[in-house]
Amino acid sequence: MAFVISSDCVSCGSCAEGCPVNAISEGDGQYVIDADLCVDCGACASTCPVEAISEG
Repeated sequence: MAFVISSDCVSCGSCAEGCPVNAISEGDGQYVIDADLCVDCGACASTCPVEAISEG
């Protein structure tokens, strides 16, 4: 199951920079993860400074 970004997201962009498959993009007010592209590696979760990313 793909990772998801909660409403705690502060739109810093760290997750998008850390994603090896470019599955993260800026949405309305926060970043979002494309579940079809996500490879469940967890790289994004480890870069998030507010721990807004978790396994969906």
